[in-house]
Amino acid sequence: MSYHLAVAFLLAGASTHALTVRQSITGITTSQIDSYTPYTYFASAAYCTAAQTLAWDCGTNCEGNSDFLPVASGGNGDSVQYWYVGYDPPLNTVIVAHQGTNPSEILPLVTDADFFLTNLDSSLFPGISSDIEVHNGFMDAQASTATEVLAAVQTTMSTYGTTTVTLVGHSLGAAISLLDSVYLPLHLPSGTSFQTFTYGLPRVGNQAFANYVDANLHLTHINNKEDPIPTCPGMFLGFVHPAGEVHIEDSGEWAACPGQDNPSTQCIVGDVPTILQGDESDHDGPYNGIEMGC
Repeated sequence: MSYHLAVAFLLAGASTHALTVRQSITGITTSQIDSYTPYTYFASAAYCTAAQTLAWDCGTNCEGNSDFLPVASGGNGDSVQYWYVGYDPPLNTVIVAHQGTNPSEILPLVTDADFFLTNLDSSLFPGISSDIEVHNGFMDAQASTATEVLAAVQTTMSTYGTTTVTLVGHSLGAAISLLDSVYLPLHLPSGTSFQTFTYGLPRVGNQAFANYVDANLHLTHINNKEDPIPTCPGMFLGFVHPAGEVHIEDSGEWAACPGQDNPSTQCIVGDVPTILQGDESDHDGPYNGIEMGC
């Protein structure tokens, strides 16, 4: 990282302390933490090959949701992240999952100076305001699988008669899943309900994007300890996290952090005020005992 970029991150982090801490932080109960576990396994399974997830034969990750019925999978794990879609009977929902990446690969995407905020593709996101802008790299990654994922979701809904869609992902996969969470409702029946669970989510878009997510989606984004990825790209570049943060503290307690980029030290922005104070080893977990990866 260049000296100037590091200084910019330091200044951006310092400015958060001038913000007023929003509503009070609340603890997450053990039962609520455990309720996230199926989604954590689904997110981790997205690191497995398309062949493994289509056969639902991927070791502990697949065993964690043993009743899951895969419908479609894709990607090559290189130029296109792995993804899969299927139906989970116990949860009665379509599952859409996208592969993430390790910190050494995603950090350049969120700290190098060659990315930028851009409008969403109107052919994929019809009717979305031009005020909404997102990270160009994340947008391209989502676009590369969007129509295949949509077709698979439509097939799964028709086959299993469900009207609920759940999206999951970790790291880069979290960013893709969040964009899918904006994309899919524009193309599915109005009675469809959606929920999104992400892990180690980087900032994806601008203030208008965060406001849109807050107004239209049901997002929970879980951050682990001093993971630096959720603090990037910096707010000084115009990026803003939507609400819905859950932060795993060093003590092992899980805190619900209200509002967008809550600056409390119990939340990721306050706990990791600059990227230099983060710990990349926290990015993959554990999330209630589960490490991301296949």
